[in-house]
Amino acid sequence: MPEAAHDADPGSIPAPPEPAPFARRRPVLLAGAALVAAVAVGAGLLTAGGSRRSGHPAASADGLRHTTVEVTPADCGRGWNHPEPGRQVFDLRNTSSTAAEVYLTDARTGAVYGEVEGLAPGTVRPLRVTLGNGTYAFKCLPDDADAVTGPTVRITGAKVKGGPAAVPVSQQDLIPPTLAYQKWIQARTVELEKRTDVLRAAVDRGDLTAARAAWLPAHLVYERMGAAYGTFGDADGAINGTTAGLSGGVHDKDFAGFHRVEYGLWHGESASNLRGPADQLAKAVRALRNSWPTQRMDPADVGLRAHEILENTVQFELTGRTNYGSGTSLATARANLDGTTVLVGYLRPLLKTRDTGLAGLDSWLDRTRHTLDGYNHDGRWTPLDHLTLPQREKVNADLGELVERLADVAALTDVRRTA
Repeated sequence: MPEAAHDADPGSIPAPPEPAPFARRRPVLLAGAALVAAVAVGAGLLTAGGSRRSGHPAASADGLRHTTVEVTPADCGRGWNHPEPGRQVFDLRNTSSTAAEVYLTDARTGAVYGEVEGLAPGTVRPLRVTLGNGTYAFKCLPDDADAVTGPTVRITGAKVKGGPAAVPVSQQDLIPPTLAYQKWIQARTVELEKRTDVLRAAVDRGDLTAARAAWLPAHLVYERMGAAYGTFGDADGAINGTTAGLSGGVHDKDFAGFHRVEYGLWHGESASNLRGPADQLAKAVRALRNSWPTQRMDPADVGLRAHEILENTVQFELTGRTNYGSGTSLATARANLDGTTVLVGYLRPLLKTRDTGLAGLDSWLDRTRHTLDGYNHDGRWTPLDHLTLPQREKVNADLGELVERLADVAALTDVRRTA
């Protein structure tokens, strides 16, 4: 599951259009698998049906109370004059001359109940929330200007529980888990070098049966390191590149790494033909191990990676697009799951106080692990195209649900402006 694009399909399974893997994007704030804010990048003017400038809740086609709230540095939050509990919509109107982010926060703790990002001048965007008893305040964060907090609003007598909400994560909060994860990756690079050397040695002595046996254990070490791919730079393509963008496909001179060796091992290439690719792979792995201590991961990306590892698994491994003959896509998916679990573990101290769905996430991690392990028969993995339709549907459903739940992790650990 390399960071590079996986356009080429060595098999016969059609693949959906390809996104840009690991693209940096702002996650929508989620908690407990519930949507807290409606964020649409580049959204245009939305008419808030029935909302009134007076701040009184107004009837709307969606059946919810609508309140128009101003978003300006001078009047952040103006218009919320008659607070009421329950599910409702704030129609945020930016009457200033600059774009802004807007948060609805707990006035006491700073926890965010909902957000709208990139609210352009002259536009209106909806913010849907459920409010219970408590004190609330809008925070407006204009581009290139300091944050402004609006007046505090108190709600009492509510019969519903508000939320979900989460205290924003800071860059400093993310540094300890990022450093711990970097150390874990360092240990994996050592393991990767050892296992890759076993593979290379088997190819060098012409024992292709042993080489096929050594290929998967080495490859899976790399596949567990998915959250660090963005920091590997060119090393990722040299170690785990595909035929994406190569005019010659599997015969292109620039096709290199684990998948190049995989293709040769499972398509009848001779040991003499594979010695060069195996040596190049071993050199690339050694270079990665030597360079890793000087690399620095961006703490702001760590939570997003926890989501995108398995997002890419669904996109590429479960479509067979990275199978070059070994038929081990499910083993790769299992390794990606291991890597995700490790990263979630390092983020757990931050998630415990923010993610109300953490127990559910753990349950789905276990469930998906059990599902994938059912296709491992003493180290021999069921090829993807050997699954029955019900088996394929279950694998897709379990990993798909897990990807959705991991979106909460990405959103809750995204660094947000507070000033």
